[in-house]
Amino acid sequence: VLQKGLKENFADAQVSVVDCPDLTQEPFKFPAKGICGKPRIADVGGVPYLIPLVQKEKVYDLNTVAKDIELPGAFILGAGAVSSKILGVNAELIPIVQTKSEKKPAVNGSYVAQINPADKGCLLEKYSSKYTDCEFGLLANLYASEGQPGKVIEVKANGRTGELNFVSCLRQTLEKHYGEKPVGMGGTFIIQKGKAKIHIMPPEFSTCPLNTDEDVNNWLKFFEMKAPLICQPVIVSRDPGFDLRVEHTHCFSHHGEGGHYHQDTSPDSVQYLGYFQPAELLFRIDRPQETHLVGRD
Repeated sequence: VLQKGLKENFADAQVSVVDCPDLTQEPFKFPAKGICGKPRIADVGGVPYLIPLVQKEKVYDLNTVAKDIELPGAFILGAGAVSSKILGVNAELIPIVQTKSEKKPAVNGSYVAQINPADKGCLLEKYSSKYTDCEFGLLANLYASEGQPGKVIEVKANGRTGELNFVSCLRQTLEKHYGEKPVGMGGTFIIQKGKAKIHIMPPEFSTCPLNTDEDVNNWLKFFEMKAPLICQPVIVSRDPGFDLRVEHTHCFSHHGEGGHYHQDTSPDSVQYLGYFQPAELLFRIDRPQETHLVGRD
């Protein structure tokens, strides 16, 4: 299903089932070996807690989320916002956490991408270089598993010929094929060659309401960042009525760049390599009572 859909948007695409590579190795350096074992997705909070105006009191903990999704000690990947209470500013969180279990403390391999106060560029830092907690704020889309080795879906796509980004292409392919049945996936992929359009939220929350997508885009800071970028996507083919963010992808690198992935900007030369696992369960945590569809891109 995925290969057929990708070939409509990429010059070359191959999808196969393989053994998950050891994700503790380069370029991932994750705190867990794989993305297998009781795979599940959590959509926590939501964009309505950020816009039109921020609700700073919305703070969560990945160790608590792991218990909420009935998988204490889970290995969690995804995309979210930092806790501004901890950092003192707003920023993008790239969560990569082996949550705490009865036997072991948490291992936080997350990254933070924020606007560098010195030059207004991207400042990418390992979370654990400054902080000891596993908190986040406002919203997150998370893929959780036991972090075990096992069989995964390997996706290779090179040379983008269509308009859709890699993640949207995967999601829309699933939606087209499975229709009413929601299919969720998570994992990791590398933009191996090329460049990508990435945003980072500004350090200060907007004091005037952000009421449209145009308002949001004017507020966000956009960058072109270079490969290799290691990305953590969470995808649900369609929202079965839980006010989900159906796709959300954050990325980091080992050259100081990272943030929220939008699209590659070098379609001819881009190369994607990904490892995905379909989720068995979906958890919706702290769903906003008042909602809207602004800023979901």
